[in-house]
Amino acid sequence: MKPLLRVLCFAFSYSLLLGSTTLTAEDWPAFRGPRGNGISGEIEVPLEWSSTENIVWKVRLPDSGNSSPIVSNGRVFVTCAEQEGHQRSLYCYDRSNGKQLWVRTVNFDKVLPTHKTNNYCGSTPVSDGERVVVWHSSAGLFCYDFAGKELWSRDLGEFEHIWGYGVSPILHEGKVILHCGPGKRVFMTSIDLTSGKTIWETEEPVEGDGQRNNERKYMGSWSTPVIANVNGQDLIVCSMSLRVNAYDPQTGKIIWSCYGLRGKKGDLAYTSPILANDICVAMGGYNGPAIGFRMQGTGDITATERLWREEPNPQRISTGVYTNDHLFMANAGPNIFQCLNPTTGKIVWQERSGGAACWGSMILANKHLYVTDQNGTTHVFKPNAARFEKVAQNELKERSNSTPAFSDGQIFLRTFQHLYCIGN
Repeated sequence: MKPLLRVLCFAFSYSLLLGSTTLTAEDWPAFRGPRGNGISGEIEVPLEWSSTENIVWKVRLPDSGNSSPIVSNGRVFVTCAEQEGHQRSLYCYDRSNGKQLWVRTVNFDKVLPTHKTNNYCGSTPVSDGERVVVWHSSAGLFCYDFAGKELWSRDLGEFEHIWGYGVSPILHEGKVILHCGPGKRVFMTSIDLTSGKTIWETEEPVEGDGQRNNERKYMGSWSTPVIANVNGQDLIVCSMSLRVNAYDPQTGKIIWSCYGLRGKKGDLAYTSPILANDICVAMGGYNGPAIGFRMQGTGDITATERLWREEPNPQRISTGVYTNDHLFMANAGPNIFQCLNPTTGKIVWQERSGGAACWGSMILANKHLYVTDQNGTTHVFKPNAARFEKVAQNELKERSNSTPAFSDGQIFLRTFQHLYCIGN
């Protein structure tokens, strides 16, 4: 090869390599990441840390909470609540050093019920890099610019449930998509990100009083929707208390529904749907059923497309990850990790986690699975369908119900006491 040609080939290869690296260094602008599936493009993130090792910075938070941090355009956002939910706040930090840049607090005059394990900041914010949207449930939906200026706000109604709220908004093509509930009134809505105006709203029938069904068993859904592309068409897919719905993003029309989430203990869904190619897997809560079905057809597709239904199951609050043709789950009682076949629902393997219950959702990054348990220990293991292959167990020794955010080689983790930035 001639010297000049060799140099040009090297330069071209190097530019491709840089391009590839750039693609993997991304923001984490929403709950469960930029694609909402718990999968990160990061290729160099820490495998091990402690309360003193690989900590870039940490900041004290005013109170505990179950929401997760997001990272967007040099900012880290996280919600907090104080004074029994009378004050619900969005905090903005500089991602480079943890400096607090601003806080915006919404005052709310009512004390609505919630569970003692679920403070009034269960919803994770979402951002497009210029604006950040936060849902404070009954206290309203708010949109701010990155300087903290309020751009618009919406009162979407009152959502009362004995276990509180925890659904997070997502963004799709310039629209805020929000599953509003649980409570007496439940609906999916699309709101214009620029103006804050409602584009569509689709009601979900509610049995009983929204907290208990007609049999006086618990009911409700805390499922954050995901975007599925099926045969070239985008769909908003969400687990409701009885069924999984697919909505047309443009009109809000329900394209199909698959039933099967009614459980022996109640009608409950905590996790987001998990998309395994053309199969959707949905998990019921409180030891309730899990279902798998093909995402095709119209109307009620239960009889024609549902592949399996399994009950009872472990308590499932953490949403799992689909990778290597298998579904990996972390459970909350018994505290076990599982590998499942999404086509059949059968357990491939399961192992004791060696830690506490997992409420935070699982993340795949750098060919490893990460999940943080309620003791603030992040378990790292390989997505091995043959066996459980633990890599690390990282203790912060602070309680946490949150999902870590992965961005540009760093991990951002919220505990009940602090917001951490973890890096090599």
